[in-house]
Amino acid sequence: MTVRIMIVDDHGIVREGLRMFLERDPELEIVGEAENGAEAVERAQELQPDVVLMDLLMPVMDGIAATSIIRSNLPETEVLALTSVLESGSVIQAIRAGAIGYLLKDTQAAELRKAIKAAAAHQVQLTTQATHYLMHEIQGSESTTPLTERETDVLRLLAQGQSNKEIARHLNLVEDTVKTHVRHILSKLGVQSRTQAALHAIRIGLLPAMKNK
Repeated sequence: MTVRIMIVDDHGIVREGLRMFLERDPELEIVGEAENGAEAVERAQELQPDVVLMDLLMPVMDGIAATSIIRSNLPETEVLALTSVLESGSVIQAIRAGAIGYLLKDTQAAELRKAIKAAAAHQVQLTTQATHYLMHEIQGSESTTPLTERETDVLRLLAQGQSNKEIARHLNLVEDTVKTHVRHILSKLGVQSRTQAALHAIRIGLLPAMKNK
């Protein structure tokens, strides 16, 4: 299955470089580009990519705002923040906006390709440093509606980085049922993304803190 990608960056040379080495992988397809957040929102609606590589610091509309709109309009499209800035405020805002991951522009090509494929499978992957920022700064709303036993099982596997398909196989469910459980989990926890749900699972002790991948 080919992963359809949209690249968002205000520097043409960065977009060109990303396109050049990502297209070497036959499982990845670049379906479009955008040079600012506003254009990204418009193009994403038109193209409906599997994954958006999103720069954060851009004119017209920044990547944080664009991520929030795209995730709201296109819940099946995942956003990977791809930036040169690693500081707690940016990480926190990106994840709160719904990004499934946070990468730096000096990430090795092989690792970037791996992260894109994981995002397309709706798998949560966080580096140790990003997890550190988030665990200390994102308080998140505590669940006022308890999770069912099955929802807890799904949350535990989600936080381990498993995709909906893998969770379905592990729990002997159909994938659509897993998707429904995930929607209920996000609603009950008062969070907007799988990443935030995974962090909640760590905070309440469902599994140990994530390791760098």
